[in-house]
Amino acid sequence: MQKQGLLNIGFGNFVVSGRVVTIVNPTSAPMRRLREDARQEGRLIDATQGRKTRAIIVTDSNHVILSAIQAETIGQRFSSEEGE
Repeated sequence: MQKQGLLNIGFGNFVVSGRVVTIVNPTSAPMRRLREDARQEGRLIDATQGRKTRAIIVTDSNHVILSAIQAETIGQRFSSEEGE
């Protein structure tokens, strides 16, 4: 069984790393549509603390989480946590 640690997505917010499907940049039109669809369906979690969205995290439960930390930074944290 895989150990499920917590992934720091900024400002004291964490996600269970085993539930993360993808971490993407929010700048493309499909990602904007993904965000808006999730907002309309009640699946959006805004963890930006009022700052600019710099990463979108999609979970296996189809929730969409917004983070103010760069996608590359979250990806590095995810990779280092998987290696432990």
